[in-house]
Amino acid sequence: MNKPGTYPEAAELASRIKSWGQELGFQQVGITDTQLRSHEKLLQKWLEKGFHGSMDYMERHGTRRSRPEELVPGTLRVISVRMDYMTDKARPAKELMEQSDQALVSRYALGRDYHKVLRNRLQKLANRIEEETGPFGYRVFVDSAPVLEKALAEKAGLGWIGKHSNLLNLGAGSWFFLGELYTDLPLPIDRPAENHCGDCVRCIKACPTGAIVGPYQVDARKCISYLTIESKEAIPQALRPLLGNRIFGCDDCQLVCPWNRFAKNSQEQDFLPRNGLDDIELVELFSWSEEEFLQRTEGSAIRRTGYTGWLRNIAVALGNVDLEFAKNPQAVIEALQQREQHPSELVSEHVEWALKQHLE
Repeated sequence: MNKPGTYPEAAELASRIKSWGQELGFQQVGITDTQLRSHEKLLQKWLEKGFHGSMDYMERHGTRRSRPEELVPGTLRVISVRMDYMTDKARPAKELMEQSDQALVSRYALGRDYHKVLRNRLQKLANRIEEETGPFGYRVFVDSAPVLEKALAEKAGLGWIGKHSNLLNLGAGSWFFLGELYTDLPLPIDRPAENHCGDCVRCIKACPTGAIVGPYQVDARKCISYLTIESKEAIPQALRPLLGNRIFGCDDCQLVCPWNRFAKNSQEQDFLPRNGLDDIELVELFSWSEEEFLQRTEGSAIRRTGYTGWLRNIAVALGNVDLEFAKNPQAVIEALQQREQHPSELVSEHVEWALKQHLE
């Protein structure tokens, strides 16, 4: 089969692509064009407000982020996919929130790094398409380049961008990953998803740090995910008590979203919790050497924060432990004291702050 040129032929190929995608483990596949000008304006306003913080890469690529054909010349369509990652095999986040001496890791980071899982499946999808069409132009993306993935997914009908800026799906909530296949195949496009947030503002009210400064507006500089993962700087002292025991990311806005009552548990073994990170004490994690950190987080998205950032985050969480209800209050103090002279000024400063929370 040659590249599709007539509409019936292209429509048949699009249908097959969606079937192949589901066979590969994607819960949904949608197709859209490259027109993102309205989202480009929103991105520009967001950048002008400085809401991206130290994420300079958000503006470094200019319009290539919002114009797929500039990033990958020849791109006509974007095949957008989503894959569920929520699992009922992990200890519930709400339980962990009630035990301040336990570590709370964002649900998406408990298993294998999603970048690797989705990229591998998307490559298989591309290979399957090539078997049908012969060589064609494409490029795989999984949160790894200047791509407006949520805007593309919304246009492709996979869901709508909620007030917390995550993508929401009527039948699946928001506990899923996104990936894209930029292609030069002239495929028919899908109908964009409609917004169903209505008057609900639960996500805005639930944000621990007030990072959702308005509907569809997130100030990353206040966001716990940014503070514990993206930022390599000191966490502002005023925000530290608000982090609680969240040491890598934050799911609060998703936990309260009513649409997540429809979320489906993932069947992907790769997304099951590793190294007991869904039920582990902060003191134990704080004792990891750098070698242990690298070994225990191999193939995990947690590697992104780096060992220094890892210790910084846990130090803050230890400072937030309610010693009155901790299993071993003395162990919390001793763990912090053992890191007081850490060679990293970033770590030692956060340790000093944490000790002050308990000793003054």
